[in-house]
Amino acid sequence: MSESNSFLYKYLNNASPTGFEASGQQIWLDYIKPYVDTHFTDQYGTAVGVINPEADYKVIIEAHADEISWFINYITPEGYIYVNRNGGSDHMIAPSMRVNIHTDKGIVPGVFGWPAIHVRKNEKEETPTLENIFLDVGARSKEEVEELGVHVGCVVTFKDELQELNGKYLSGRALDNRIGGYMIAQVARKLKEEEVKLPFGLYIVNAVQEEIGLRGAEMIAARIKPNIAIITDVCHDTTAPMYKKNVSGEQVAGSGPVLTYGAAVHKKLLDLIIATAKKNDIPFQRAAASRSTGTDTDAFAYSNDGVPSALISLAIKYMHTTVETASKDDIELVIELMYKFLIEFDPKFDFRYVV
Repeated sequence: MSESNSFLYKYLNNASPTGFEASGQQIWLDYIKPYVDTHFTDQYGTAVGVINPEADYKVIIEAHADEISWFINYITPEGYIYVNRNGGSDHMIAPSMRVNIHTDKGIVPGVFGWPAIHVRKNEKEETPTLENIFLDVGARSKEEVEELGVHVGCVVTFKDELQELNGKYLSGRALDNRIGGYMIAQVARKLKEEEVKLPFGLYIVNAVQEEIGLRGAEMIAARIKPNIAIITDVCHDTTAPMYKKNVSGEQVAGSGPVLTYGAAVHKKLLDLIIATAKKNDIPFQRAAASRSTGTDTDAFAYSNDGVPSALISLAIKYMHTTVETASKDDIELVIELMYKFLIEFDPKFDFRYVV
């Protein structure tokens, strides 16, 4: 297995829940350090690799490091455990899932239980909700649960690992958006291996706490004060069953990076990225955002005095499940598009709409 592929599996399989990203950030930093001139982190765990740190002009490429998860909210006298969300966790997929409960004593395994089909009445089938899903750690009392080191506030992640489908797709939990962290790290690697000399400072940013409101991006944008920012995240493959293309548009996993139009996306920067894609025969797709993109793009765009920002997305199936599925070809194309843009970008470009 190549070094980059080994990093991919190690990084994606590691748990990195919102607010508890440290172990994943360490894996990411250890991988990227040989490809950057320096690095730093902030107080909440956002990690940044820097190329040309002395340069006045600053370009950011960014992904977010956190994954959705659960917080333990209540432990019953009988030893059952109720949760609330940490990010956009999906209650519908929870029953029968295996989980890891992260405690000061280490990982405690558990399961989301659910009543057997034999005892459920078809005419009154109860569906999973945040109020009725529960965890079982094999304890018969609250005291026994607590003896394991489990308490209110412990974070819980689904237990699942990355796999390939048909040799063409990667499937697993937390592609949203650690696959973005993988892609920006590969851009840094490629710049180093190709001995590219950039005429600006490049900040490779792996931000925390996107899933609860773009918080890591807000903090790091204020610290770095970039001139432009290119964000990578995921969007929906709307060709999967049960999507409405007239509502969600048409984006297809395997058809290239998705470039989003929207108020927060700077049109001149987007046009430059499109020109790069066309010049280098990189296929791409288009999407339109209503009001906000819902990604760290919004945080960077409206930071400081306004930062020209753009979004390059990876279309995936089954977002916020344990089987998020992305095209391997698309992953390479996103890397190539960001890389080509960086080596072609002229920092003297004037982004003002009105002169």
